[in-house]
Amino acid sequence: MKLILLTPPDFFVEEDKILTALFEEGLDLLHLRKPGTEPVYSERLLTLIPESYHSQIVVHDYFYLKEEFNLRGIHLNSRNPNPPANYKGHLSKSFHDIDELKAEKKNFNYVFLSPIFDSISKSDYTAAFSMDVLQQASERNIIDKKVMALGGITAENMSIVRELGFGGVVVLGDLWNRFNIHSTLDYKELLNQFRKLRKAAD
Repeated sequence: MKLILLTPPDFFVEEDKILTALFEEGLDLLHLRKPGTEPVYSERLLTLIPESYHSQIVVHDYFYLKEEFNLRGIHLNSRNPNPPANYKGHLSKSFHDIDELKAEKKNFNYVFLSPIFDSISKSDYTAAFSMDVLQQASERNIIDKKVMALGGITAENMSIVRELGFGGVVVLGDLWNRFNIHSTLDYKELLNQFRKLRKAAD
């Protein structure tokens, strides 16, 4: 399965070093998602990540960064539901409704469906679908290789996601909660957890 990582919503010191290390460890795709921040900070972060990894980065919200830094593509969400006029290139989108996903997924390189499990990073963000509903969506080929599972993804529950036929997983809390941006001095635990996630996704 494809392993996609979402950045934490806030910037922090050494974020560029950690993201570069994760790419070196085999990260497939990074989604740069910093809602409510000034785009200049995303620009600065991208200048600090080696250009060789820019083709593995998809940007949320600040779509002009795609061309400026030669990124993989852009991701649509409720804040920014439409691509720029005449946009050609890699396109993905977040969905929270299976019927909407079924109707629209053909228009995208891949899509996110969430939340699959109770969120790790948001305490009030609980699973939106029963296992029966997900199983039926899988049997009807609504869930397929173009659909990435987001929400509460851990190394332990990836086998369920795989059995449901998802093409990949989107990880946030299970990785970033291993690192406190204010107090952690190194990121060994975070890298060890990434290796565990990488192994579970393979």
